[in-house]
Amino acid sequence: MDDRTRTAYHEAGHALVGMLTPGADPVRKVSIIPRGMSLGVTFSSPDADRYNYDEEYLKGRLRVALGGRVAEELVYGTITSGAESDLQQVTAIARQMVGRWGMSPAIGPVAVLPSEGNGPLLPGVAETSELTQQTIDAEVRRLADEAHESARELLARERKRLDALVNALLEAETLDEEAAYAAAGVPHTPADTRTIPVIEPPVAASEPPAAVGSESPATKDET
Repeated sequence: MDDRTRTAYHEAGHALVGMLTPGADPVRKVSIIPRGMSLGVTFSSPDADRYNYDEEYLKGRLRVALGGRVAEELVYGTITSGAESDLQQVTAIARQMVGRWGMSPAIGPVAVLPSEGNGPLLPGVAETSELTQQTIDAEVRRLADEAHESARELLARERKRLDALVNALLEAETLDEEAAYAAAGVPHTPADTRTIPVIEPPVAASEPPAAVGSESPATKDET
């Protein structure tokens, strides 16, 4: 298989994991047309602005970000450097879950990381010990490994949908929301044809990192 087909599997992996992960942001576009350093892109965005992020949503973000790499592993049995930005996104989200948002039982309901990678520590956050840093690293790795395994199980189980989406991408190169879901055989009702309930937003939380080259809340997973 050539690079174009490999890119199609990578982007289809992102897209299909997003389509089949409950609560994940809907897939809006999938493309294998190269742009700059990117060989392809999968674009997702929520139906309405998000002001808070629950643990399952964030774990879903991890699975979607790893979907491209996992698809390559599943089909080719090897990995490439194309998932660099995906891995950066996974690492950033997982570190915030563990060190800032109290989503690690090993760390507990405390903030042990600064609000930004090189910024000052949050109020009440002291310098952490070497043992705490090791625990943070171990928990980040655990979240990433769990997301990787979950994405692998999903794509292995849904291989026919993955192949169908790849074939559609190779033919059309770019699929919009409706065409992408149809190609994968995943039932979907676009946001502009359904009623979205109006919910009063809670106090805003820090935005989880979006993939390279995108602005939150929409995300891009680029190869």
